[in-house]
Amino acid sequence: MSSDHHTSAASLTPRCAIVTLSDTRTPETDKSGQRIRELLLADRQTVSAYHLIPDDPAALTAILKRLLASPDIDAILTNGGTGIAARDQTLTAVESVIATPLPGFGEIFRMLSYEQVGAAAILSRAIAGISSPDASPEGRRKPIFAMPGSTKAVELAMSKLIVPELRHILWELRK
Repeated sequence: MSSDHHTSAASLTPRCAIVTLSDTRTPETDKSGQRIRELLLADRQTVSAYHLIPDDPAALTAILKRLLASPDIDAILTNGGTGIAARDQTLTAVESVIATPLPGFGEIFRMLSYEQVGAAAILSRAIAGISSPDASPEGRRKPIFAMPGSTKAVELAMSKLIVPELRHILWELRK
């Protein structure tokens, strides 16, 4: 990021929503959702909403639409449901609200993942993108990140990609 971008973006305080998709976790056992929260707060970002829902694309679509319409949310971070199991349907819902894909997120995430887990990285369908301005009453476009549910994968995506770049993404969207 150039120094002008860095200076301008550094003053932003992103307000994030965390959505965990799991058929087995509870708020107390949601280590990945808790880790996302910790990493955001450590970087002076805000967690404005947290939801834990079953792997259900209809439920996720409804929550995404509500979060996109909220003026108190700048970015949405999901975890879980990005694998290849029959219940892994996060992408269906996330892709339905993305107007501008960010293919580099998934590509770089899988490359970094490969360094940790080897060829199993190909099983991840992590994606990111930007919502349409029509999804928000104030016409704001918002980034959405869909990460795997494992805590190690969340730590990787958050520490190497999302936390370092989220302010810059928001700055670019607000220009």
